[in-house]
Amino acid sequence: MRAVGLVERPDHVCCRYRLRAYVSDLESRGWRVDLRPVMSTLLSRLYPLGDKSSADVVVLQRKLLDSFRLRLLRYNARRFVFDFDDAVLYRDSYATKGQLCPRRAMRFRRIVQAADAVVTGNSFLAEHAQQFTDAARVHVVPTCVNPSRYPELAEHEDSETIELAWIGSSSTLRGLVRATPLFEAIGRYITGARLKVICDSFPTFERLPVVPVVWSEAIEAHELAQADIGISWLPDDLWSRGKCGLKILQYMAAGLPVVTNAVGVHTDMVEHGRSGFLVETKSDWIEAISVLAADPELRRAMGRRGRQIVEERFSISCWAPVLEQILTGSSEPVAHELIAVHRAVALEPALAA
Repeated sequence: MRAVGLVERPDHVCCRYRLRAYVSDLESRGWRVDLRPVMSTLLSRLYPLGDKSSADVVVLQRKLLDSFRLRLLRYNARRFVFDFDDAVLYRDSYATKGQLCPRRAMRFRRIVQAADAVVTGNSFLAEHAQQFTDAARVHVVPTCVNPSRYPELAEHEDSETIELAWIGSSSTLRGLVRATPLFEAIGRYITGARLKVICDSFPTFERLPVVPVVWSEAIEAHELAQADIGISWLPDDLWSRGKCGLKILQYMAAGLPVVTNAVGVHTDMVEHGRSGFLVETKSDWIEAISVLAADPELRRAMGRRGRQIVEERFSISCWAPVLEQILTGSSEPVAHELIAVHRAVALEPALAA
């Protein structure tokens, strides 16, 4: 079997975690996987979209093609799968024109209708896709990580410093900047707090020292494991509800307790009081970080639980068989059983509340 992935870039974060991460598993099952960038010019796009007659399945990732290129792709693809892990039918949280965009919504609808299968990163995105196609064609495959890439849970020496960690790109860094008053308050009220930022650009806060670490794939897991608490903040809007929680998964894989606001998939991933804290107000944030800063054993216990959650529900090895079934169009029951278990476990904290 041969699969061709049309992606922004093979090294783009979405490709790395949603397609490239599965290549070795698929190859061990007899697949050949070819990841190709969707180029920027018309002629360079026509070639990769038109030369797919020998592929068993073509996976288009995130890109909202115009109607001409979509028809070309649909004509040449034996099986066409659309994969997306952001609310691509909307503009992002920081768009000056607002999040609603009729052109994006129209292209999204056409692609979903043309696809043999749609793969989404969470149920919020799946509900949007199900508006335009048979619900049986829409599958939730959460963004996953490979826990073996991350060091065993680090034993941190007690000290007067509590290191928070944030990882992401310069585009998502805008969330930290928007929440500047929150992070200034954390620096003001929590003695010894500092923020490790693993990114390609860095914020500056007056009260909270920032430790800049230039991101690279080779060092990200190690750098996270050396911190004490993983943090994430998202604005509560349509774009953020479509996010798939990669930061949270990386923190938990690295054995860090998580402090984050209760937006989107954060509520599915973080077990409040067991693997971290879901917080809302500024005082909630300060209280949660203060409790963790004062209790190294609690940090370790929550870190262990987070790691267990990743291994059981968000690991590449768990979901590789499901993805293969979607690519082939198989209806074997393992996919449905795993998804049912995933949803049931995600509901447990809410049902217990």
